[in-house]
Amino acid sequence: MIKRIFRITLIAALFGVFIWTFYYLYKKSEEKPITFQTISPMDTSIIKKTVATGSVIPRKEVNMKSQVSGIIEKMFVEAGNNIKQGDIIAKVKIIPNMINLANAENRLNQANINYENAKTEHERYATLLKQQVIAQADILPYELKLKSTKEEVTAAENNLQLIKEGVTKSAGNATNTLIRSTISGMVLDVPVKEGSSVIESNTFNDGTTIASVANMGEMIFEGKVDESEVGKIKVGMPIVLTIGAINDEKFHANLEYISPKGVTENGAIQFLIRAAIKQNENGAFLRAGYSANADIILDQREKTLAISEMVLQFDKGKTYVEVEVSPEKFEKREIKTGLSDGVNIEVLQGISKSDKIKIP
Repeated sequence: MIKRIFRITLIAALFGVFIWTFYYLYKKSEEKPITFQTISPMDTSIIKKTVATGSVIPRKEVNMKSQVSGIIEKMFVEAGNNIKQGDIIAKVKIIPNMINLANAENRLNQANINYENAKTEHERYATLLKQQVIAQADILPYELKLKSTKEEVTAAENNLQLIKEGVTKSAGNATNTLIRSTISGMVLDVPVKEGSSVIESNTFNDGTTIASVANMGEMIFEGKVDESEVGKIKVGMPIVLTIGAINDEKFHANLEYISPKGVTENGAIQFLIRAAIKQNENGAFLRAGYSANADIILDQREKTLAISEMVLQFDKGKTYVEVEVSPEKFEKREIKTGLSDGVNIEVLQGISKSDKIKIP
């Protein structure tokens, strides 16, 4: 009896294990229902743009140069100072050229000799005139010669003083040894120091730059655009600048110049562009030379119906999306698209904001 019960129990256990195994394998072999993610169209702004890299520079920057050769005797400004037109930047001590100095001294000596000779002749003829030996007209050439030689002495003295000191007696306060600013603005750079030698600016030499002065109230963006993009832009387009040193602010500008000629850089043709930066409302100070990226806005739409480009499907030149018509059931629907920014695309017709679009 006990053996019979044990046998029945064992058979029941084996049958139960068999049934459980069969059920487990059946469930495991069943295909899981496919579910799809969906998104809905949205109202957003679409901005189509191209990017240019460059820097922020002053529109007007002038290098102040010396008009005489010599040594910087005194500097009156340093980088960062705001100055006005006519302010003194530096004083130059002239180191005269020995040949020019010798020639000037010889000229003065010769002028003095001519003057003394003319003076002697004039005195002699003045005595004869007083004695009524000669007529008044006879002394006139000697009076003219005396005045002429006296003027030559004055000119020679001024020339010698100019070579030695850079200023003449007749010039008063006017002197080219004092370097003055030709514009009002901020001193950006002072590349020389007191005691440095400077060379005069002339037709054969650019001369030594004493200081660079710029109007920091009028800044521009200067950058370059690839030849593949330059055909898409035109003067007057708006630009949004992102400056590396001021990450939390955007600056607005207007494109005002596109170079008609490209230059080769790193194997690619680049075209120079310039844009006028609008006055920043937050008052952020733009330093000359800041690197910047310019988003040139080619076209834009404000608060337009759009979807992600990843849901688009294409067939025979037409654009489709799959719209949910019932749970997990979709139908293809042709749509008409507009502007794209590379991520989202404007939808002109075919779907509404309440539709659910399948993500392929």
